[in-house]
Amino acid sequence: MESFFVYLQKSPYNMMLFGGALASGALLLWPLLMRPFRAGREVSAFETVQLINRKDALVIDVRDVGEFEAGHISGARHIPEAQIADRIKELEKFKDRPVIMVCRSGTRSGSAVKILRSNGFTEAVNLAGGIGAWEQAGMPLQKK
Repeated sequence: MESFFVYLQKSPYNMMLFGGALASGALLLWPLLMRPFRAGREVSAFETVQLINRKDALVIDVRDVGEFEAGHISGARHIPEAQIADRIKELEKFKDRPVIMVCRSGTRSGSAVKILRSNGFTEAVNLAGGIGAWEQAGMPLQKK
């Protein structure tokens, strides 16, 4: 172990390479380590289909109008992310059902899940990877 530190001290490039390796390793592990601290649970495309079929889950698409009309999950309601807090009243009747939030990549819908959970929607979840993951899994999209 001591010889390793001696090797690192011989050249500044060795220290830079070692530091870069440590930093890239930390960046690779970061999403895995932060998963338990996210506000809502994430579900895969397959789990989303199961929730829709078995538990009559409500799908809410939080993308912009153009994105929604280009293709969305069949039966999804469209409520843009900026309007979630204002339109929470119309979702009150679905509190006892799973609610799946969807966006393009899973980022915007993650913040929408936080809003729903803070308003008592205990079964609100986020589609991991968003519509991109849905399409990658070979699932169909409905176009308006």
